[in-house]
Amino acid sequence: MKKTSGKKWAAAGASALLTLSVVAGCSGSSPAKQGTDKKEGQEPPKLQALTYWVGLASNVAATLKSFGDMTVYQELQKRTGVNVTFQHPPVGQEKDQFNLMITGKDLPDVIEYGWTGYPGGPEKAIKDKKIIKLNDIIANHAPNLKKILDANPDWKKQVMTDEGSIYGFPFLRGDDYLLVSNGIALRKDWLDKLNLKMPETIDEWYTTLTAIKKSDLNGNGKADEIPLLISKNDMGGSVAFLGSFGVNYDFYHVDGKVSYGPIQPEYKQFLTVMNKWYKEGLLDPDFAVTDSKLKDAKVTGNQLFATVMSTGSGIGNYTSLVKNKIPDFKLVAAPFPVVNKGDKKLWSARTYNFSGGVAAAISTSNKNPEATAKWLDYAYSDEGKMLFNFGVDGVSYKMVNGYPTYLDDIMNPKDMSMAQAMARHVRANFNGPFVQDKRYMEQYAALPEQKDSIKIWSEPTDERKLPPVTPTSDESSKFASIMNDVNTFKDEMFNKFIMGAEPLDNFDKYVKTIEGMGIQEAIKIEQAALERYKKR
Repeated sequence: MKKTSGKKWAAAGASALLTLSVVAGCSGSSPAKQGTDKKEGQEPPKLQALTYWVGLASNVAATLKSFGDMTVYQELQKRTGVNVTFQHPPVGQEKDQFNLMITGKDLPDVIEYGWTGYPGGPEKAIKDKKIIKLNDIIANHAPNLKKILDANPDWKKQVMTDEGSIYGFPFLRGDDYLLVSNGIALRKDWLDKLNLKMPETIDEWYTTLTAIKKSDLNGNGKADEIPLLISKNDMGGSVAFLGSFGVNYDFYHVDGKVSYGPIQPEYKQFLTVMNKWYKEGLLDPDFAVTDSKLKDAKVTGNQLFATVMSTGSGIGNYTSLVKNKIPDFKLVAAPFPVVNKGDKKLWSARTYNFSGGVAAAISTSNKNPEATAKWLDYAYSDEGKMLFNFGVDGVSYKMVNGYPTYLDDIMNPKDMSMAQAMARHVRANFNGPFVQDKRYMEQYAALPEQKDSIKIWSEPTDERKLPPVTPTSDESSKFASIMNDVNTFKDEMFNKFIMGAEPLDNFDKYVKTIEGMGIQEAIKIEQAALERYKKR
């Protein structure tokens, strides 16, 4: 699809997308039938309005009350003629409000959610007649998304269930450059002051952290430097330091055989190192209770040497906040460490092109699912991709030598962060039903240190990472019951082992407790899910 202006779209393109007169937003009469579709080539009635349930992203909520106030959706209404009424649950209450909303009979026309969080998974949501299976509708009424999925079979495997159902219009990371944005970062200026090289092994990290502990690098005459801050919250994403030992904080596989990281001998090795570092004051004594605000204060307060962070809200944000306060401040990415020189780096925070089941599903209360699919499909066209990632030419970006360049209001905003300024206009920096563009990240993470971080954090192979597998609806409740108990106990013992409240001599007892909770049954479920995923 060639790029067109908004005026050209209104004149020529709208009829190709929508020729609508029935109001789809009047939910509650006759719901859409499962698996039915208009005949190929038959245009659905005209769509005029939609109700759309979606969580209000925190960066949007910082300055706006609704997605409807964003440039992207105001412009989308102009181009398509569809009036969207957004329904946002209170920030922080999304899961509870979703659970209440989804039990009703009159559902919003479109529901955007992480559908792997639905009890029983997205296939169960289809069987429960909450949302519509979209395979035929996408094939006949969403040519842009169909083209993308046909061209990327790995993405198609990720967006469907084991039974082959496509349940929503997905958030797709459109380039491998977008798959890694989180890892270990440290104060390079402090390393330089001590004439130390970048640590690459666990032993080198120990030497470096010990040197940091003994030095007054912030020059305030106090022994208040914090060598390292990591917590259990850092384990699920970056697998920081834990991945050095070859395992993770969850399920993983080696050559197709699924195992559970927190019961392996390698996990005990990791805990032993962290316990030693904690005893010697190398690990923040408050690691178990330090939230994001306290972490921010320790970084910007010139106290913290190394921690886990993202390239945007971490390296970029911190560098901007302290540039006038700490002149020599230089925060850079550190390679994921290995135990021995030459060991293969196995783990990073790499995600998938589609993950978490985040997608815009069409509910069974929607009276015009075909036209709704056409409306959603616009985001996957060339024009839609530009709109969702960059907004409107002259309002949020301008073309410079063929490159969509964000305007100064986004790149250098007043009284708000870049992420908040961006979220006033586009959805590029948070999940949504569109294809994320690499050029967004090239500007959002524009500092040399940020660009380097993506390269450095992408080094591990991630060969042991499980693909986005899902249990069947029958397996789901059993799996959730087991893992709720396991995760609570695992998190509790993570802190106790590191702080010495529980001796590491009791690790075998800890493993037996998790075994008694049914972890082997959960492993079998994950193994079966992996086998099904391979056959998608």
